[in-house]
Amino acid sequence: MSRLLSPALQALQQRLGHVFADAGLLSRAVTHKSFGADHYERLEFLGDAVLSLGVSALLYRRFDRSDEGDLTRVRAHLVRQDTLHQLALQLGLPEVMRLSEGEAKGGGAQRASILADALEAIIGAVYLDAGFDAARDLVLRLFEPLVADSTMEVWRKDAKTGLQEWLQARKMSVPTYRIEDTRGKAHEQTFVVACDLPELSLSMHAEGLARRTAEQAAAELMMAHLQSLPAKSLPKGKPTPTVVVKKSRKPQVG
Repeated sequence: MSRLLSPALQALQQRLGHVFADAGLLSRAVTHKSFGADHYERLEFLGDAVLSLGVSALLYRRFDRSDEGDLTRVRAHLVRQDTLHQLALQLGLPEVMRLSEGEAKGGGAQRASILADALEAIIGAVYLDAGFDAARDLVLRLFEPLVADSTMEVWRKDAKTGLQEWLQARKMSVPTYRIEDTRGKAHEQTFVVACDLPELSLSMHAEGLARRTAEQAAAELMMAHLQSLPAKSLPKGKPTPTVVVKKSRKPQVG
């Protein structure tokens, strides 16, 4: 049935690692209610439950000595809207979303809430198409990289704090954060923030539904970049901590 899909949706299947037996499920999963009656909201409802169980199983195995409270905290970080939004962007969902003309002109294809919901709908669609094992495998492919090689202690520390401590341990100046752009209507704004390290002539950019969320995301990108640099190019200090992406599902006031 994949031959019935557009080239863009066929390419999405490849990125998902799942070829749909029922092509209509994938089409519905990327259809906003503004486009027509056969939209993704019921699939989103189903996908939300599958996502929660899949992530719970992943964390149960990954952090086998952590208690229920810690596991719940990490799961909340992983299934937040901002995390789902970033994953949706990586999958290229803005290019395949089906929206009304008015919604599209209003920036709906980039709106975090729409993309996060569509990703959950895709997970629900995979579940209906091939069962729980296939849906769980998709969840693992998406979320395992976010927890790989991390420790529970890292999840208890926010990215800005982790970056600041890493820099201070090497006697370097703390980063500065600045808003580069805001997009969308007042009640649904997206903030684009830069994290600057003038000492190393580095700048990382990220976006979020609140300034604080965007700052955290930019700090995570900066930490990841610093960790990728050769050790000899950085000041010596304490061992580099691992910093894991943690994004908010709901807008925060910051």
